[in-house]
Amino acid sequence: MIGVALRFPSGRFHATPWGRHVNEGAPEWPPSPWRFLRCLVATWKRKLDDQITQQQAQDILTQLLEPPVFRLPHASTGHARYFMPWFKTGPEARTLVFDAFVALPPQAEMAIVWPTAQLSQHQQDQLSLLLAHLNYFGRAESWCDARLLNEAETESAFLQANCKPLNAQPLPPGWELVRVLCADPALALDNSAFSKTVHRKVRGKLIPKTERTAPMYDPDWHLCAETLWLRQERWSDPPGSRWVQYIRRRDCFQIDPSPKRLISRPRPQVVRFVLDSAVLPRATETLPIADAARRTLMRLFGRLFPNPDGSKGRSPLFSGKDSHGRPLTGHLHAYYLPTDEDQDGLLDHLTIFAQEGFGPQELKALDAFRKLYIPEREESGHPLRLLWLGSGRLPDYATGPLRPAARWISATPFVAPRYPKPRGTKRDPPELLRSPLLFLEAVVREELLRLIQRRPDLAHIRPETIQVAPCTDQHGVFRIPQRTGKLGLRPIQFKRFRKKPTDDGGRRPAGAFQIVFPEPIFGPICLGHSCHFGLGLFMPLDD
Repeated sequence: MIGVALRFPSGRFHATPWGRHVNEGAPEWPPSPWRFLRCLVATWKRKLDDQITQQQAQDILTQLLEPPVFRLPHASTGHARYFMPWFKTGPEARTLVFDAFVALPPQAEMAIVWPTAQLSQHQQDQLSLLLAHLNYFGRAESWCDARLLNEAETESAFLQANCKPLNAQPLPPGWELVRVLCADPALALDNSAFSKTVHRKVRGKLIPKTERTAPMYDPDWHLCAETLWLRQERWSDPPGSRWVQYIRRRDCFQIDPSPKRLISRPRPQVVRFVLDSAVLPRATETLPIADAARRTLMRLFGRLFPNPDGSKGRSPLFSGKDSHGRPLTGHLHAYYLPTDEDQDGLLDHLTIFAQEGFGPQELKALDAFRKLYIPEREESGHPLRLLWLGSGRLPDYATGPLRPAARWISATPFVAPRYPKPRGTKRDPPELLRSPLLFLEAVVREELLRLIQRRPDLAHIRPETIQVAPCTDQHGVFRIPQRTGKLGLRPIQFKRFRKKPTDDGGRRPAGAFQIVFPEPIFGPICLGHSCHFGLGLFMPLDD
């Protein structure tokens, strides 16, 4: 008794039964022994012709010509559709092709057992060598791992066989018939069909004469007959083959549903886009672009997920407000960060970051986020489109303003979240009231203290170890540093008013600073007023 185990790492077995068209969508199951024997011959001739002689291969195949039994794993059926070139009607023509396949678990093994086969140890070693070089079985996409079963495994597979020849027995209940193409032991390794009978005329009489031409194949067996020759000779079935009625379980393609395991995956925190337009916005338009991104996403979310009463849905993560319209605290909602990452003065990327991560509904809205609706750009004929770059967790997607660094420098103006306090119990010292630069530096340190308090990964950093230095020119005027060496923009050149009547960002003190932490930390570093809209953004300086 000889047994062979086959495993399909891709989880698919692609093969069309003999005599069926591929577009019928009928996969071959079980695999025909005729196909398996041809696959062994092809493997031997292509890879092991110098190690196994023809006589040795013939002796092995002779033992495998009888119809085997199968132990089929649980499987299901499926198909893919392709539009293939159809040159008969033109070079650009396409025809629809259905690629049917049997889907099964990649780790599942199918066993083929020949109950009457007997091989010596040397022949078993040679068969194992053939199976080890078998890369695919069926069509080329049916990747295959094959091995020879030991005696105990073969016996177990034979007892568990669930597909076997009917052998003129009554059909058991719960089973069905299936035609399987097998080898004919008397003719599979013969070559009689390759001979031709011609007629020569002698004194007015036709005398039949059998001619034998040069061998058509190597080896010259019916098992090696090609499809092209079969069609030319009008063979309906390959010579040396025969049809055998097998029985298999009616529910062989029925999969019992297994309980789903809920896998807890961390929610993505970062989504990155590239801005695309014939005219990109200037860096001074950071706040309007971020505000437009928020409004567009809120509109998309409201349309995709309406409330039960028909009103538009609202995402607190996008809006930064609860269901009653009250602003959220803790800075856990989304940051909209347009950035100029090639330092040409034009915004080219948009990073949306949320510390608590985006849920399935927010991700669906972000997936539909393909264009920023800005009336001015629509009227000018230069719409601003977006291309999704990727999403992920902060440590896995650290790039642009999220990259870890120790030195950070202003990319947009830092706008003070409060005004100077000349009176009251919490009034500012006189030196801060007299110097806008010192006042802004003190407010930056206040914001850094709040940043440390709300980020657990920074809890070990002491505020006094952080260095803060203003970025000014020779006249003491704040300038946004430029890596290109050009004179940086002044904070007053940036748009600092949002499209809401109560916003007063343009009247608040603003400046530019460099911050040095005692160790590299992850971004984003966004501080001050309108920090969720790109103002107060710091970019990493460490390479």
